[in-house]
This record gives sequence, C-alpha cells and structure tokens, in this order.
Amino acid sequence: MNFTVMELIQNLIKHKPKPFTFETKFDDIVEFIEEEAYSHFPVVDKDVYMGSITALDILPSKTKSVGDYRYALQPYFVRKDASWFEVLEKFAQFDCNVLTVLNDNNKYIGYYYYNDVLPFLNKTPFIKDAGLAIVVQKHYLDYSVSEIAQIVESNNCKLLGVFVSSLENQTAQITIKASAGNINEIIQAFRRFGYEIVSEHNQDSYLNELKDRSAYLDKFLNI
Repeated sequence: MNFTVMELIQNLIKHKPKPFTFETKFDDIVEFIEEEAYSHFPVVDKDVYMGSITALDILPSKTKSVGDYRYALQPYFVRKDASWFEVLEKFAQFDCNVLTVLNDNNKYIGYYYYNDVLPFLNKTPFIKDAGLAIVVQKHYLDYSVSEIAQIVESNNCKLLGVFVSSLENQTAQITIKASAGNINEIIQAFRRFGYEIVSEHNQDSYLNELKDRSAYLDKFLNI
C-alpha cells in the first residue's frame, strides 16, 4: 500500500498521554514532564484546545493546578492537514518540541513530538541525495531564488533545494544543494552575479589562484 507524505506524517500524531485539563494537579504531572523532557504540553477544556503550558511553570506543588496558569498558556498548534514542512516550521517558530494538532473546529486531536517529525527532513532530496552543497551570501534585497536556479541549471545541474540559513546585518546567507556537476563553473557563475562564496571548495580555481599568488608573494618577500 502506498502512502502519501501527508498520510505518513499524520500517522505520527500521538494520542497518549491525554492532554491536561484545568483541574490537573501539578503534583500528578511534574514527574511526567521531567522524564519526557517536553517543553510544553497541551491543555483542553471539554476537548477544546485552550493552549499549551510550558514545562518551566510546572513545579512540585500540592495546591497548584494547570488552571492557575491559564493566563500563561501558549497558543501553539497546527491543523491536522498541515504538511511536514509546516509542522517543522512551527516547531522552529515556537521553539518547542511538542506541537498540538487541531481539526478545523479547534477540537483537540493529539500532538506531534519533534523527534518523531525530524526524520522527514532527512528523507528529502536536499539531505539524502548526493550532490554539491554551496553556501553563498548577498544583500537580502538583491538575491533571487529564480536567479540562483538559473545559475545552477545553466551549468547542467539540477537544483535540489535552496534555503536561507542566516539573515544578519541585511545579508542573506543561502545554502544551495545541486546535483553533481562542475562545481568550479557554478562557483565562478555565482561570483559573476555578485554572490560571495562562503563555503570553501578544493575545486575553486579562483580561490586556489589567490592562494598560490599569496604563497608566491610570501616566498618572494622572505628571500
């Protein structure tokens, strides 16, 4: 039987343990939270999702319950039809390792655990397929994904993926994965389009030439 990626990720939705309620006592869950190392855990009221309580708020107490922290609940969730990429995106956006899953009526379904979903990324061509990995950078207003694709594919390579791995001081650092090809030609093409090459490559003739010149100059000065 063939399964779509959407069906496969939905198979990872956990239904147990059950979500907390406002009546859940801290003393009943503090050990569970510590053992599982969850960052948050969902809270429901009559199957309606109310938010997620952070593990840092759950401390040993014979009197406190989850309801005492209803004002601090975090609205972290994804819909049941969310793709694996959307799920990973929300994990990163919310900086959590538990993500509640809701249906279209905001009814609680279950939750995703980060360590269960992460392997989906490892199965993508960007990660698993052999090829060339190049890191370039340019002003964030000047780079273009279509331009990057054109540079790669005009050098007889297939583009396997592009993502912005860093964005600081108005400079975007972009990681590019392409099928095997002449990496030197691709690197020089990126330079012609104004991209700075961040990653180092043994086949980079321009960089190797600069290194040779520098070594020759050092040798000359030391005569």
